[in-house]
Amino acid sequence: MRERSGTVDRLAGPVKAAAQRVVVPFLVVLSAMFIVLGKADILLFDRARMVAADAVSPLLQAVARPLETVANGVGKVEGLFALYSENERLREENARLLQWQEVARHLQTENAELHRLVKFTPESMSSYVSAQVIANSGGAFARNVLVNAGSRDHVSRGQAAVSGEGLVGRVSEVGERASRILLLTDLNSRIPVMLEESHERAVMAGDNSDQPRLLYLPAVAAPKPGERIVTGGAGGIFPPGLPVGVVASIDNGIIRVEPYAELSRLEYVRIVDFGLEGVLPQSAIPLPKATRAAKTIDPDAAR
Repeated sequence: MRERSGTVDRLAGPVKAAAQRVVVPFLVVLSAMFIVLGKADILLFDRARMVAADAVSPLLQAVARPLETVANGVGKVEGLFALYSENERLREENARLLQWQEVARHLQTENAELHRLVKFTPESMSSYVSAQVIANSGGAFARNVLVNAGSRDHVSRGQAAVSGEGLVGRVSEVGERASRILLLTDLNSRIPVMLEESHERAVMAGDNSDQPRLLYLPAVAAPKPGERIVTGGAGGIFPPGLPVGVVASIDNGIIRVEPYAELSRLEYVRIVDFGLEGVLPQSAIPLPKATRAAKTIDPDAAR
């Protein structure tokens, strides 16, 4: 047995060496043949490549579909994120535009109110100050407003308050920075007025309703609905001819007046000094500076 295996080993060595010597030249020749054939018939190799491509294409297509689906999904997610970002940007921009729109509307309303205020300029006024309404105390028991002008702006008790349409009321209380205006409709308001057509005089009295009443009208007077009511000039606080309102209704002898001014929607008023002599008590009339200074002198000296 050992002799046979030794014999096989001795024969395998030469056979293996001969096979190696034959294989290398065969591969070289085969390569050269393919090169020659490729150059000789390119169409043949193109067809072979296309056949191989056709065979592999279903596999590539099957692999490409999931990849395409994933790519489409990623694109949609990116689109959703972009859409969300754009939506947030548009919301912020819309909020800013709405804010500026509100500011523009407020300025437009304020400008219109100031224009109406400027149109009404009484001829007999000596001085005036424009003030903004900062609080409205309208209710069942009081009809007055608070404005942002006071004694530092030379506002005094008893001065008239007007709007662009006509008379609003008069100053009832004065602070350093603010004043309270008693409106025509307040229960404590009494204004001497006159019917413009008949020149009959009366007193317009507020009763906390939207339409004050006419009191003390002569029995012979025959007011008509729509007739203009103006200040009569009695008492010296208001000059004659300031527009007040119109006769709204006549019911069982009760004459109601519709004021020209929108008292429930006042934003700006003009406080006008027409002179206080003859209507308010002396204690309500601001004293001159010299008189105030005299009152600060020692009382013993005054005696």
